[in-house]
Amino acid sequence: MASLKYLKRFLAATLLFWVLTQALDAQELPPRPMQVTTFQNLSFGAFINGSSGGTVTITPEGSRMATGDIYLANMGQLYYPAIFEVEALPGNIVHILLPVYTVLTGPGGKIAQLEINSSFPNSPFINSINPPNKTQVRIGGTLTVDNPLSSPAGNYYGTFSVTFIQE
Repeated sequence: MASLKYLKRFLAATLLFWVLTQALDAQELPPRPMQVTTFQNLSFGAFINGSSGGTVTITPEGSRMATGDIYLANMGQLYYPAIFEVEALPGNIVHILLPVYTVLTGPGGKIAQLEINSSFPNSPFINSINPPNKTQVRIGGTLTVDNPLSSPAGNYYGTFSVTFIQE
């Protein structure tokens, strides 16, 4: 009976030692609000509108193309996608909600329609960058330009909102 008593004590001491020497996992990081800043606005650069109009598209990667009666011009005005910088904890899933259309206003109150149609990375994406470093989200769009009477030459301005949701 004495040996059984010592065996029980030995097993209890061994179990206690094992529990105390195991690596402890820390609690996961507390939720941290995601921060988004605008790094660069969307720009279509210079182009010439022919008699019937068409579209100019900027891809998230920065390529520019035209359809219809639009001629792309290289007159020193740069074209580029919108870039937003997202700071979030690694592992967060980030959803990007893009507006469908927005209106740009130009000379004499004339308008052009802007379709926000793509992003890189695609939504949703898993953030893999540790703060304070940021993930760049690039957004492209397609500008629809009517004939020169409806959409005269000049600078067109407008805004659009992008919603970022983290989980």
